[in-house]
Amino acid sequence: MGLKNHAILLIHCTDRKGLISTITHFLFEHNGNIIDLDEHVEKSEGIFFMRVQWELDGFDIPKEQIRDSFAKQIANEYEMQWQLHFTDKKPRMAVFVSKASHCLYDILSRHYSGEWQVEIPAIISNHRMHEEVAKRYDIPFYYFEINKENKSEIEAAQMTLLTELDIDFLILARYMQILSDEFIQSFPNKIINIHHSFLPAFAGAKPYHRAYERGVKIIGATSHYVTADLDAGPILEQDVTKITHKDTVEDLIRKGKDLEKIVLSRAIWIHLQRKALVHNNKTVIFD
Repeated sequence: MGLKNHAILLIHCTDRKGLISTITHFLFEHNGNIIDLDEHVEKSEGIFFMRVQWELDGFDIPKEQIRDSFAKQIANEYEMQWQLHFTDKKPRMAVFVSKASHCLYDILSRHYSGEWQVEIPAIISNHRMHEEVAKRYDIPFYYFEINKENKSEIEAAQMTLLTELDIDFLILARYMQILSDEFIQSFPNKIINIHHSFLPAFAGAKPYHRAYERGVKIIGATSHYVTADLDAGPILEQDVTKITHKDTVEDLIRKGKDLEKIVLSRAIWIHLQRKALVHNNKTVIFD
């Protein structure tokens, strides 16, 4: 299946009359055929959000000039914060993993089946146990032994590797290392984590044991962009499943792993489709 020759604009700015008309007129006057448009106004702050996708076939601005043209004709005047993406380029995604394998296997199966248009140039781990599965899927595996003494040195080496591989974004597929602020700032809103709780509840160690002790009736999972504020980044996707008094801790863990896989995969899909905009530590997820 070939990649579509489309462009996507993600925009947010102070709301004012005529913004949609101005943007769509820009595309129309340059022979752009809009195939998807979604917008939202945050009334309390007066902020306008928009995602628009259009076909590049027949569009009369050369691809390499679209960014400058949009900036000069619209974005600068309206003081927009905006992103331009092209769908014919496969994003490059690195997967970080520790011991737990369920999210990694789910990611690899979706990639291998062609469900996602994404490249995976690296699986990075602080354990060697997943090296064989990386070989099976023909993906380079990089092992970094991390301890308290060498953490900054290892992170520097990882960042060098990510730069060399031209990585666009990272997935923490149950990677059990806390990233430094410097590392996170190198990939703003480009590191996606899966948390084994419906945040903000039962954060920290052994959440399923604590949920079991409290007798909760639902458990959940949360996928979010990573920020320096641990487990408090902009949320991309969440889900829950019901449990009963008959469920053991092992049942909760099993059900929780199922949730983690699907919630993380949905978050990755949202990111791949360029359907998330971050503003003030919250996400706008476009339809």
